Amino acid sequence: MRTKATELVGIDVPIFAFSHCRDVVAAVTNAGGCGVLGAVAHSPEQLDVDLAWIEEQVKGKPFGVDLLVPERFVGAEEGGLDRESLAALVPEEHRRFLDGLLARYDVPPAPEGVEPGQGMGGLRVDPKSMAPLLDVCFSHSPSLVVSALGPPPAHFIERAHGAGIPVAALAGTVHHAERHAAAGADLIVAQGTEAGGHTGQIATMVLVPDVVDAVAPRPVLAAGGIARGRQLAAGMALGADGVWCGSVWLTTEEAEVPPAIQRKFLAAGAGDTVRSRSLTGKPARMLRTAWTDEWESPEGPGPLAMPMQPMLIGPAMNRIFRVADQEGTGANRLVTYFVGQVVGSMTTVRPTRRVVQEMVEEFVDAVERLHGLLETD
Repeated sequence: MRTKATELVGIDVPIFAFSHCRDVVAAVTNAGGCGVLGAVAHSPEQLDVDLAWIEEQVKGKPFGVDLLVPERFVGAEEGGLDRESLAALVPEEHRRFLDGLLARYDVPPAPEGVEPGQGMGGLRVDPKSMAPLLDVCFSHSPSLVVSALGPPPAHFIERAHGAGIPVAALAGTVHHAERHAAAGADLIVAQGTEAGGHTGQIATMVLVPDVVDAVAPRPVLAAGGIARGRQLAAGMALGADGVWCGSVWLTTEEAEVPPAIQRKFLAAGAGDTVRSRSLTGKPARMLRTAWTDEWESPEGPGPLAMPMQPMLIGPAMNRIFRVADQEGTGANRLVTYFVGQVVGSMTTVRPTRRVVQEMVEEFVDAVERLHGLLETD
């Protein structure tokens, strides 16, 4: 399949796969798509290792790197506060709420001598902590770099284009898409509310054609609710030049998610997700669990802004993940993860390569079916 998006990065099939797992990224790239590594929680050292590993696995085939640099966050006016300064801004009320939550669900503390870790508090979203990641990213050879929140900053665009690398940006509204295009993004990902992770409130079916029209002739990827070939065909029919998928890789054999989370995904229905600020401080779609319910409770203090919310909950989430595999425990009830509404169709564990192949095969069947509906003389 040849589209403006496949030609932009040099791939065979218009499937762009977002994953925090380097194994998934390499598998999708080797299957003909473009794997994109979500690197927002990486340390510079870990990112360097993972990108070197991906490059070895794909042997020159295209892959991407996704980094998160939002325009607005606590401390933005000062160019990004350090961790100690941000930690001092966390209200004591929120600390008490979180401590009480872990106690009520009998989540054990980290074993003696074991550091609880930063967990989701390791998200790097400010200029000070993003700079080393950018240095590592551009020391390698990605075929695409992606700005996940807000218009790509000018320095990001200039550095990427100076290296001959196209830039993509995610948009949840037409206004966002227009701002990304004006900033210089080469590829717009129109992400509907069905998607996992940070997402807006407009459905993919409505959003994609509006974005396509607004930023033409710039290529657009359809995102949100896409896990099968028929959905790939639908995205292309809406005017997109490819699709951006994330959730579907979470139940692959290579996925990074713990067994407890994967079992929850396999058992979940399309209605078992919720947009919540409880993990990152910005609205993100995830599996609805006791964790999301507790943070939405009228008795709770409400989530903090990014990046203070992930800083607050990071050690707690590590404690939860450490014992969440034990069915029936409080940790198992609390544990959650980003996932979209397509979770209802994610009912089996398959190799990543097979997922890509089946998407392409079903896409071909869907296109042939539509062609057959046309009356010919």
